[in-house]
Order: sequence, then C-alpha cells, then structure tokens
Amino acid sequence: MSFSEHETIARRTNPVAGRGMITTPHHLASQSGLAVLRKGGTAVDAAIAAGAVLAVAYPQMCGLGGDAFWLVHDAARGTTRALNAGGRAAQAVRREDFVALGGIPARGWQAAITVPGMVSGWGEAYAYSRDVLGSPLSWAELLEDAVAYAEDGVPMASSLAQWLREDTRTDAGDARNLQRFAAFRRIFCTAEGDPCAVGRRLRQPELAETLRRLAREGWRAFYEGDIAARIAADMRVHGGLLTEKDFAAHHADWQEPLCVKYRGLSVLNCPPNSQGMASLELLAILDRFDVRALGEGTADYYHLIIEATKLAFADRDRYLGDPEFTDIPLEELLSPEHAAAQASRIDMRRAAASVGPLDPHGDTIWLGVVDARGTAVSMIQSVYHDFGSGIVAGDTGVLLQNRGCFFSLDPSSPNCLAPGKRPFHTLNPPMLLDGGTPRLIYGTMGGEGQPQTQAALVTRIVDFGMTPQEAVCAPRWLYGRSWGEAVNNIRLESRIDGKVVEELRRRGHDAVVTTAFSDVMGHAGAVWRHPETGFLWGAADPRGDGIAAGW
Repeated sequence: MSFSEHETIARRTNPVAGRGMITTPHHLASQSGLAVLRKGGTAVDAAIAAGAVLAVAYPQMCGLGGDAFWLVHDAARGTTRALNAGGRAAQAVRREDFVALGGIPARGWQAAITVPGMVSGWGEAYAYSRDVLGSPLSWAELLEDAVAYAEDGVPMASSLAQWLREDTRTDAGDARNLQRFAAFRRIFCTAEGDPCAVGRRLRQPELAETLRRLAREGWRAFYEGDIAARIAADMRVHGGLLTEKDFAAHHADWQEPLCVKYRGLSVLNCPPNSQGMASLELLAILDRFDVRALGEGTADYYHLIIEATKLAFADRDRYLGDPEFTDIPLEELLSPEHAAAQASRIDMRRAAASVGPLDPHGDTIWLGVVDARGTAVSMIQSVYHDFGSGIVAGDTGVLLQNRGCFFSLDPSSPNCLAPGKRPFHTLNPPMLLDGGTPRLIYGTMGGEGQPQTQAALVTRIVDFGMTPQEAVCAPRWLYGRSWGEAVNNIRLESRIDGKVVEELRRRGHDAVVTTAFSDVMGHAGAVWRHPETGFLWGAADPRGDGIAAGW
C-alpha cells in the first residue's frame, strides 16, 4: 500500500486493526457493530446490529420497509453464500392498471407495491450466524441499540438533513413534497412544517415499538403478525395493493454467488435480480486491459472504465429481470470470451454513442464487516428513492420503499411488472477473494454508480496499490442518470484535473464538473486484509456520515 501526496484526508483516517473491522455510512451504526464484535458476535451479527441502527438513523437510505442483499463468507468452511432479501410485487398488481394511470407512481401508497424484504434477510442471516457460525448473542441483543435510538432519539446526520431539505419543499411537485403525507410530516418536520436540521433529535417512538416487537417475537412477526396486518390495513384505506397474504408469502433466498476473475483474484457478487452481473462484467472487460499502464486519474483511465460501463449496462438492460420469469444467459455474459469481445469494441480515442437513456436509481447504504474468525459480510440495504415511497405505514413507524416503481410497463421487457415478481435491483454487494480468503470487502450506495465505483475501488487498490481509504477518497465520476435528472452525462468531481476533463470532452464525453466531494457519487466503503500481516485496513467515505472502526 502507498500514500498519494494529494490525499491527505486518507492519511488522517486510515484505520488499521487486527481482530475485526466494520465500516458503515453512519458513525453510530459502525459503533454498534463494533460493540457486537467486541462481545464475541460474528460479522453477521455486527451487520444486523449496524443495519438496524441505520434503519433508524439513515431513513433516507434504508429502513424496515426496504430490501437487502448479502454476501456472507464463512471462513471456517471456506464458503461464500449470497442472500436475496428483495421483495416481490403484490399479487394484486396489474400492468394494465398502471398503464391507464400513466405509469407506476414514484411516491404514495401505489408506489409501495413490493413487499419489504430487509427484515427477512436479517432473520435468515441471524439463523445462519446462530446455527452454523455459533453466535453467542441473542436476536434481541442485536436490536438493542436500534430500539434505544428510535425511542430516545438520534441526532440528525448531515446527509439526512440534506435530503429532508430536498424532499419537503412544498413548491417542488409531488416527487419532492413529502410533507403532503401526514405521517411523514409528523415524524420528520417541525410543528411549523420545517425539515428537521442537523443535530436536532429525531425521535421515532412508533418505529421503536415495532423494533421492540421484533426483538421480542422474532423477525417473522414482521410478516405473519400484527405488524403486517397494520401495514396492510393502511394500504387498504389509501388504495394500496399490498396485503397480509403478500407479507405471509414472502421469503428470502440463499443463492450461489456469481464470480469472475480480475488479475487472477475471484470477484463475487449477487445473482439476478441483482445487477451484480453488470458489476462483474465491467471488471471482466477491464481485466482485458493493462489498466496500470494507463495511469490512475488520466483521461485514458476514466475513458476506459466509462466505455466498459456502457457495454456492461447494455447487456444488463437487455437481460436483467427476475430469473423466475425470464431466462438470463449468465454463463455467456460472464465468460472470458464475451469479455474479450466487449473489450475489442472499445475505441480509446472516441466515446461510443450512449446505449440509450438510463433509468434513475435511488438511495442505499452499503456496509462491510470482518470478524476475528475471518468471517466476512458485504451487505446493502435500500428503500430505493430517498425516503422510498414517502409513506409511513399506519402507526408502525415503517417507511415503505418504492422499489416497485422501477418495474417496466413494456410487455417485451424482462423487467415488466407482474404479480409476485421481483424487480430489477440495483443492489449488489461485492467481495474479492484471493485463494479463497476475502482480500477486499467493498461496496457503495448510488444505483447506476455502484458498478462504476466498485470498479474504481478495485482498480485503485489492486492495480495502483492505494490504501482503501485513498481509493474511497480519490476523485470519482458517474456515468448515467440519477435522482430523476433528465439527461445522461458524465459527472466528474472538481478535483479531477481540468486538462483531463477537457480531453474527455474532446473524445466525445458530455462531461459536467460537480463539487469536490459530491454526494451524488454515493457513499463507499471498504475493508482490506493485508496479505502479509493479516491486519484489516478500513475505509469510510467523507461524502457520508460514517466511520470505519476496528479493534
């Protein structure tokens, strides 16, 4: 590992530990996860505890009403498993109804058309931790901090306050005016209707009661008991489609992860309906190039990854959907032959035409954990758009996601809406293994940006020898549309050299310069195991509110 002269922030915040490490985008969540590790809990336990705190403290990004995807590496058995905790569409959905409506709404009760899957993921992961990994901790212990923060209140973080300002503007139309939903306004705004500011205490007593019930009765209470009944009742009153039967039928699924090689290392990710296939195809294409010879931060470096991204996204958009409803040629798409063919299409002198308008994606958290046993977790939770549907269901305190609005209404699309179907999911938690040992646990939020930022982290750490914190802090870019913006372009952080920006424009890229550390790039993180010392190096993103913490 080396230190680049221009990344002094990475020098100041480069945590290294020997027994365990966790990184999340909120410092309280990282501390809760670390406390679990210090009590002898597994990486899975720490991820659940941190994820529960994030569901309270980072509701703009994730919550009990959202979905989750996991990778879990079991060091004792040398196995890695994927866990799909994404929800399925309500049985009552009808494509024709939404066509007549003019599309699937992004906000409101009819935007909440998929069952929240996240809690089922916590439950399945905890069962594995208890029964297979030998966790000494109870399920209730893992939710203690989340219950306390929901009941007593948590200080408003800067990211939460920022998104509240954006999404409570009464002059901004339905997509941004979440104040029009009474329950949302009551929880997240002052009595005068102003969004809560940084440092204000955010109390969520109804969410605390829901979390207490889950701690007492187990995770299935979210799907089979009074919680599901009250969410469904709120749906009925307001014309929503989710029912108690939809909740009762939900289940998370353990799966075999997908894998490609990068520089001889094994890169793993979740299978469809996750876009993990796109993240892996992107790295497989880059593996055909001598990235190091291009130089980190050069116009060639950015151009290559952007062009490879276009090709991977084109395959993704052509094929990705719920594999129970559509055939996806994964073996072909992730083969070395396909990667070579895709690589041959890249012109290093000129940007290819856009692969077509990309769809906007939303808000997410990624967290990573490694424990003293070597067990490792890469996990993502999300409510899709910032604050999801905007609907806090009944008196449960549960903010419901709007992932279902990403379904297509085109009957020829593999992602076309259908009852019981899982939508195309941007969530994809990666992990890089060296000889069967996790070498790099990494990831990010940010929809379209996830595969691109993952590629930035891998190339910067593997090809250029950066520390994880350097790689996270280094200037980033985003190709594609995000947060509802109407055009595709390349957004580049202002720390990228102006001559590089001009060269990218000369090659045909529609390049726009953003702020130095732009929130639109997402909140990334990483945990890297040193191949010689075995020490764990952590990284958290200065674009977020998190820390990496170890012991």
